Amino acid sequence: MYQEFQRGWIEVITGPMFAGKSEELLRRIRTLKYANKNIVCFKPSIDDRYSETSIASHAGGRYKAFPVKNAKDIPALVPENTDVICIDEVQFFGAELIPILDYYANKGVRVIVAGLDLDFRGEPFGIMPTLLAKAEFVTKLTAACKICGEAATRTQRIINGKPAYYEDPVIVVGAAECYEARCRKHHEVPHKPLGETSKK
Repeated sequence: MYQEFQRGWIEVITGPMFAGKSEELLRRIRTLKYANKNIVCFKPSIDDRYSETSIASHAGGRYKAFPVKNAKDIPALVPENTDVICIDEVQFFGAELIPILDYYANKGVRVIVAGLDLDFRGEPFGIMPTLLAKAEFVTKLTAACKICGEAATRTQRIINGKPAYYEDPVIVVGAAECYEARCRKHHEVPHKPLGETSKK
C-alpha cells in the first residue's frame, strides 16, 4: 500500500458464527487501549447471551459496552474526545446506523464494527452489505465446519436437531445450542426457493 489514509475510517470484521469476530474486535480494543486511545463500545441490547453490558466472545473475553436498542441512541453516549468507536453484533442494527458511522468516520474517528455477513439462510444480513461496501478495511474470518472440519463461511441454525426452514424467523439470538458453523457444501436450508443454493 503506497498511500496513507487520513484519520477516520470504517473497519468491518465479519464471517459466520464461531469464527472469532468478537475476539478479534476485543484484540483490537486491547491494542488501542494500550496506545491510550479513548474508546467507546456498543452492543445491541437484544444480544444478552454472555453479558448485558460487555462485548463478550465465545472464548470468554470481555470489554465494557453500552447496550443500545436503537442506533439513534449512540451519539448521546459518544464523548467529544473519542478516538475509536466499536460496535459488536452490528447486523442487528437498522439502516439508521449507516449515516451515524459515516459521520464519525468523517470526523476522524476510527470506527470498528463486527457482525455476521450472512444470515442462517445464507443471505446478506441486514445492513452488512452496505457496511462492507463503505468500509475502508474488511476482515473476513472463517470458522471450522461442524460436519467436515473444513473452512466454514455460513451459519447453520438448528431446531430440535434439524436444520431450520427458510421461512423461520431471521433473528433468533442464541449460541451453540441452536447454531453451528458450516461450509457451503454442508449448509442446509430446507424450503429455500429454487434458483438458490440449498439442500432439500
